[in-house]
Amino acid sequence: MDVLADLDARGLIHQTTDRRALAQRLESGPITVYCGFDPTAASLHVGNLMGLLTLRRLQLGGHRPIALAGGATGMVGDPSGRSTERNLLDDDALARNLEGIVPQLRQFLDFDDGPYAARLLDNRAWTVGVGVLDFLRDVGKHVTVQQMVGKESVRNRLDEGDGLSYTEFSYMLLQAYDYLWLAENVECELQVGGSDQWGNIVLGIDLIRRRLGRSAHALTWPLLARGDGTKYGKTAGGETLWLSADAMSPYRFYQTWIGADDADVGKLLAQLTFLDIAEVQDITAAHEADPGRREGQRRLAAEITRIVHGDGAATAAAGASEVLFGGMASLREVSAPALAFVVEEVPSGQLRVLGASVVDVLVDAELAHSRSEARRALAEGSVYINGDRTSDPDRLVGANDLLYGRYVLLRRGKKRWHVATAP
Repeated sequence: MDVLADLDARGLIHQTTDRRALAQRLESGPITVYCGFDPTAASLHVGNLMGLLTLRRLQLGGHRPIALAGGATGMVGDPSGRSTERNLLDDDALARNLEGIVPQLRQFLDFDDGPYAARLLDNRAWTVGVGVLDFLRDVGKHVTVQQMVGKESVRNRLDEGDGLSYTEFSYMLLQAYDYLWLAENVECELQVGGSDQWGNIVLGIDLIRRRLGRSAHALTWPLLARGDGTKYGKTAGGETLWLSADAMSPYRFYQTWIGADDADVGKLLAQLTFLDIAEVQDITAAHEADPGRREGQRRLAAEITRIVHGDGAATAAAGASEVLFGGMASLREVSAPALAFVVEEVPSGQLRVLGASVVDVLVDAELAHSRSEARRALAEGSVYINGDRTSDPDRLVGANDLLYGRYVLLRRGKKRWHVATAP
């Protein structure tokens, strides 16, 4: 597998050091490559997904990935891409965050024994014992202030932000030291990251050259962005796209990609899935021929949710989407996992008794303000029980209506849902 050509075809190469030299090194045999993930929260987010998938692509291409948990750098905070300083984390918060992200790092890579087995390291292991004088002598001595001030992340903060503390200013030295340590101790020759990391990575390459007399390589990908230039880090409502099911349900994660812009479908399929480029092109062409069917978004949502949350969650999320937005012939066919997502996402309440009239149930569910309004809604044909339209005000909601012996799905109109639970 020509992994560099594959990354290029997917639009995942923004910058590299000497492209020819990197291609030759990748072709000559396995290379050790690392990407860093700072534990700034208890879950990774979709911005980290590019790094995780890139490491996995390189591993599938016959190379050895290192997922680096930033136990040290996470205490400082990377100023790249930010206009204000991050809140500093104490040891307890950092430990909780590491506890959350380490299983996520393990999820995406193969750590089994073998020539391409991944490694999980924490930069605190080699940083915590380094004294400040040793660090200034061994690292700071080889980096000029002009180099540091010239980095885009620093210039942006000095020109447009609220300034830059010495703590954040020093972050790039810590990242450069990571690359130096990994080069010296585990023969790491390639660091990958988002385009906003270019300056930090190149600083590490220069430090390796000065201290070890070796060459090293860098590769960055473009930041994940919509067609209008805004990042794909949040939903339209401002919710962060966390990779943890505890922080963001697989259903809401799935729905985010269902809502992707038509123009972005091909790019997202290429960059965030493992589908072959030829298949991506076929899906994109079919989508462009009939965008109203949103088949491209459905495939995109299914593939990304499967990668992040597994086959079961992806299938359940798709099923819940069919329930809430149409497409399922009978809600009697809804799977238990899909129904569980529906229950999480819509208002719910308990039936007072089994066998109550649909009029009373609609009022109790606040789908109608009064019994007379409930009757009007029934007469208009806008009331559904488990997906079946009903207009009979004398209809009773009983045991035969329970899905999985517990739930009744009520809908008024197209979007007003309620889950009634059996007493």
